[in-house]
Amino acid sequence: MVDGPAAFAWYELLTTDLPAAQSFYAKVVGWTARDASTAQFAYRIFSMGEVPVAGLMELPIEGQQKGATPRWVGYVAVRDVGASVDRLKSLGGSVYVPPTDSNIGRIAVVADPQTATLALVGGLKYGPAPTGSGECGRVGWHELLAADGKAAFGFYSALFGWEKVQGGPALLESYQLFGSGGRALGGMFTKFAATPVPFWLYYFDVADLDAALAAVNAGGGRIAQGPIELWEGNWAARCIDPQGAMFALQGRRATGALGGEGHADAALAFSSSWGGISSRGQLLGSKPKGKGRS
Repeated sequence: MVDGPAAFAWYELLTTDLPAAQSFYAKVVGWTARDASTAQFAYRIFSMGEVPVAGLMELPIEGQQKGATPRWVGYVAVRDVGASVDRLKSLGGSVYVPPTDSNIGRIAVVADPQTATLALVGGLKYGPAPTGSGECGRVGWHELLAADGKAAFGFYSALFGWEKVQGGPALLESYQLFGSGGRALGGMFTKFAATPVPFWLYYFDVADLDAALAAVNAGGGRIAQGPIELWEGNWAARCIDPQGAMFALQGRRATGALGGEGHADAALAFSSSWGGISSRGQLLGSKPKGKGRS
């Protein structure tokens, strides 16, 4: 029995420099931060206005010693974390942190059979993800760069009940949109060979993409690829923060901004066509059905 419909509901940045990360994302995305530490560990909450958006915490020393690097982790809200972990294991997934009570709810950190990491949460204390879309400062899209996109969709469909969502005519077959409860959540595709490992990438919605990218550069981050037009008037760029965590931004560009693709960081081996899934400079020719963002 799948634990669905399930959807991403919380996000955490694990980093090596909390003050620097807090300052960087405040300037890039517009978040404020407040302390929410416990006796066990330091924890901060990123908010957009009064709405909690994500958590911020130190990357555990033991993780760093094992080679872990700063990263964003998305949490999928489920009814029963223990049952979901059992099902994940039966489907070939791995468990890095078993079901544990935390300051945000009962959690587990897991990986799919292709090693892409994510987390599960039950009883989330900060509330579910909003049902609206296009809200500045929120995650507006979830993208899985998989070793095998088709197999990955089969796994997540069996685990969470995620369904295929139909896209526009310019969407390549290799890019599979997925959704839950009638709402599109993101896309999955087979990563290009030069990408080192499978991973989830999260897209933050911003009001002015050019201003946000200028803040990325000014704050010591890097633009790994883009900006590239997703559909008419909506653009995106993949970025790396100063500590090395990957994230993406999407939004409108200022009037008069240059069109076309921006640069790509060769060190990440992203192709100039957005990982081989774009069509003549565009990832999508029209909005995917159910996505509905402005």
